[in-house]
Amino acid sequence: MNTLRSEDAEFPNSHPFPMNWLEIAETWVLIPPRQRGVIHFLGGAFIGATPHLTYRRLLERLAQQGFAIVATPFVNTFDHQEIAETVLRSFEISLSRLEQRGKLRSYLPIYGLGHSMGCKLQLLIGSLFDVKRSGNILLAFNNYPAKRSIPFLDQVIDRLAPSLAIDFNVEFTPTPEETLHLIQKHYPTSRNLLVKFRKDEIDQTTDLYPILQERFQRLTHLLNLPGNHLTPLGQDVQWQVERSFSPLDAVGQWMRQELYKDLQGLEQEIIRWLV
Repeated sequence: MNTLRSEDAEFPNSHPFPMNWLEIAETWVLIPPRQRGVIHFLGGAFIGATPHLTYRRLLERLAQQGFAIVATPFVNTFDHQEIAETVLRSFEISLSRLEQRGKLRSYLPIYGLGHSMGCKLQLLIGSLFDVKRSGNILLAFNNYPAKRSIPFLDQVIDRLAPSLAIDFNVEFTPTPEETLHLIQKHYPTSRNLLVKFRKDEIDQTTDLYPILQERFQRLTHLLNLPGNHLTPLGQDVQWQVERSFSPLDAVGQWMRQELYKDLQGLEQEIIRWLV
């Protein structure tokens, strides 16, 4: 009798396959054999530099559901518009190469998935460039000004400005206010899933939701889930079960489920929305 592994039982329609990440055109790619769509993933500031590692569990769960993952690393700078343009270009080159090599079906629906600053980049991509998305998933949207986003930046400016007699006006491009204005005027993707975590003190989804709700009332959904700003991150710890299932194995499986309870709930909600 065939039995599901524990992670497959969580997602009964999943199709396990070897998780072989490929680096193509400055992106990290995971291609399932059965494909129903493509997810372009952008992580948070700094932790988004290695998305195939920092968000590995979440992205691999989505791949098991038949979604090809194209995760684009980026290095944070003050010019967020330039970052958005760069990651979009890398994504499109990677997608084209995958299709040319026969590894990816053409004309699959494309979804954007972002976490924290990655949400801002997904929104800027839609607002500034001519792209079509079947939907965007925005986890813990963050749009703070530079002084609040970068640790100790305000202290550095306070120390340098008097000695150099320069009025430092350090801010992201576009600014937080300009970003919301661009979304309000130009953002075209009508189907959106916004996720706010209950213990997240730096989330700004409440600023974004009314704007998208006004533009796309019935297709904008907001979820308030257990967790915090770091919930989407996680490495899966596998508990090797012996031939005879022991009480120690039961404790190990329970600890694993508790450790990833919030992340598992997030995974299930994303999959439910996608399929």
